[in-house]
Amino acid sequence: MKLIRFGEKGAERPGMVLRDGSLIDCSIFGEDYDENFFGTRGLKRLRRWAATFATSAGKVTPPVRYGTPIARPSKIICIGLNYRDHAQETGSEIPREPIVFLKSTSATAGAFDDLVMPRGASKVDWEIELGVVIGTRTSVVPESRAADAIAGYLVVNDFSERGFQLEHGGQWVKGKSADGFAPLGPYFATPEEIGNPHDLKMWLAVNGTTMQSSSTANMIFGIPRIISYVSQFMTLLPGDIISTGTPSGVALGRKPTRYLQVGDVIESEIEGLGKQRQEVVPWQRASASKQSA
Repeated sequence: MKLIRFGEKGAERPGMVLRDGSLIDCSIFGEDYDENFFGTRGLKRLRRWAATFATSAGKVTPPVRYGTPIARPSKIICIGLNYRDHAQETGSEIPREPIVFLKSTSATAGAFDDLVMPRGASKVDWEIELGVVIGTRTSVVPESRAADAIAGYLVVNDFSERGFQLEHGGQWVKGKSADGFAPLGPYFATPEEIGNPHDLKMWLAVNGTTMQSSSTANMIFGIPRIISYVSQFMTLLPGDIISTGTPSGVALGRKPTRYLQVGDVIESEIEGLGKQRQEVVPWQRASASKQSA
């Protein structure tokens, strides 16, 4: 299944993408795609509901705003330097174990929402990443059973303000958590929709120029290892998102460095999980989110 949440900010409704690409409104199912939904076998119940009612459900007619496919999760856990070439371009050592940091859940945004330049920002960077959505309460899980915790996948852009992240001391979270710094989607896909998550092509372009082009096959730590590792330190709750790291090509590693500027357009895609598009707008006149089909 491919699930969406659509509508204006704060008033999103649950929906689904059918095999023919059409969109349906799943409001009548009666649940949002949140922690309770995933934690009570919501995907299984929704699949049964769709088998009977999908063809007669209300259609969603474009243009429509795509909201976050997952209602605000309890946590967004990020894995740093999980691609060897990205570690090298930033002058960092190859990690011996996953580097873990958090991103505020208030940073979530729709896949086509404008990216508002934070107040005082001058080094905003891009990072396309594969997001893993947790489907069940998980703690201290062995790597051999970690895949059982996966509900599905989505695209994450881990936007970063490098000055806030690296020049103000403390932890990376300060440069990762501005409003809009975690666009998700456009949709959430269950595992059978994408096949092998460790062999997905991914790319990101700024103003039409490709900046990142890689594959999830190049991750240092695979998804089961990451889930098992993180679960040793915190309980993962249904609907939580783990963003699994970015390949090389970020602004921080480029010579000369060129960070995002107002008016720039960022487009990105992960194979099987859809495309994103953001336009950078100034903090002073943050525009309403764009409509997109």
